[in-house]
Amino acid sequence: MAHANARLNLHGRRLLVSRVIEDGRPVAHVAKELGVSRQCAHRWVARFRAEGEAGLLDRSSRPHRCPRRTPTRVEQRVLELRRAERRGQDWIGPELGIAPRTVGAILRRHDVPRLVECDPLTGEVIRASKTTALRYERSAPGDLVHIDVKKIGRIPPDGGWKAHGRAERPGNKRGLGYDYVHAAVDDHSRLAYAEILDDEKGTTCAGFLIRAAEFFASHRVTIRQVISDNAKNYIISADFAAAIAAIGAQHLTIRPHCPWQNGKVERFNRTLQVEWAYRQIFTSNDERTAALEPWLKFYNTRRRHSAIGGLPPISRLS
Repeated sequence: MAHANARLNLHGRRLLVSRVIEDGRPVAHVAKELGVSRQCAHRWVARFRAEGEAGLLDRSSRPHRCPRRTPTRVEQRVLELRRAERRGQDWIGPELGIAPRTVGAILRRHDVPRLVECDPLTGEVIRASKTTALRYERSAPGDLVHIDVKKIGRIPPDGGWKAHGRAERPGNKRGLGYDYVHAAVDDHSRLAYAEILDDEKGTTCAGFLIRAAEFFASHRVTIRQVISDNAKNYIISADFAAAIAAIGAQHLTIRPHCPWQNGKVERFNRTLQVEWAYRQIFTSNDERTAALEPWLKFYNTRRRHSAIGGLPPISRLS
């Protein structure tokens, strides 16, 4: 069947049949000139003789019958679950008892945008993205822990614009500042620890690292290396350096302008926003803060993680 990516476009097919039929040249010679096989050239000539100009147009390469295609009712269930939960194929598949790759095929067939391109609150497409298939992973828990800080705007007492709409937003447009979400993620298991603090100063980062080390130790994980970006609160803070020494770890930093080297915690930050901070409308900052600890417990003990075989992080600590 002709398709949009065929070797010859419509003009090339017309040229081929013109040289063969009107000029009377051998099919083999014309095929060689145009860079196609003799079988392909014969096919286009035969189609033109049978159907005329219409025979040279593109056609779908889809088969007439797809007996093994997923039933329509299952496809509709996949689409409904995607709209309701805004989750990916690795979550939807086990929920419905079908292969994640089948879910991915269904979503592509219905032109459903990827989650990374959508607003986590509304599901509307808001951005383009760049992905990579390259992965790395340390061999044991504690070999490397990624740390980072994510700023999230504070919520007014009665709720912000997401609760009331931009038109009903309070007169004070300067905002209330930011919550600083400090996060630490184990490279091997993806076990995560996070706190909401008032700033991202070196002293604050040092205190967070000590408490993070205690959290990992409670799960029998000893931190041996810590990796961060090149922010001043990490690389020139004497307090942070003292905290690194206190837990007996080595401090690594990423190459400048290469945030993917700290990718485990960067990806966790995005999950944190999508599934906790912007998953629902909070009416106060305290309400959102209170929701962090239960979500972290769910993330570590129950949430399926596609990078570790659909198991929660806690499964890699046994």
